[in-house]
Amino acid sequence: MIIFLYSIAAAAVLIYVPFLLVAYARASIGPEMLSNPRALFDKLPPYAQRATWAHQNTFEAFMIFAAAALMAYVTGVNSFTAQVAAIAFVVARLLYSIFYILNIPLLRSLMFVIGISSSATLIFLSIIQATS
Repeated sequence: MIIFLYSIAAAAVLIYVPFLLVAYARASIGPEMLSNPRALFDKLPPYAQRATWAHQNTFEAFMIFAAAALMAYVTGVNSFTAQVAAIAFVVARLLYSIFYILNIPLLRSLMFVIGISSSATLIFLSIIQATS
């Protein structure tokens, strides 16, 4: 069951992985980016714009997953399926960001579906556990 807590921590770290590329791109623009970073978004190279969007989407996905993993942890879900779902979410979200930045929409979408399915699986298993 500790896997749920580790996966939440790993997913939280993954939020900032795409932002490393954004920070690099901002630094290459120069000091003007420090004074007004949001207004200069259009000056970022396309990969950095996609990294920004991946970063933002990862926040959204993390909220659902954190709730699902905590539900599984609190209700005492202890199945192989739940553990695979927790790990699959983390791997899928890492690959999601990579595919988003590399502009591979089909694989990015597949990783999104795997991630949301993993969260849904944890929620479903938690509800079953809580009602039994």
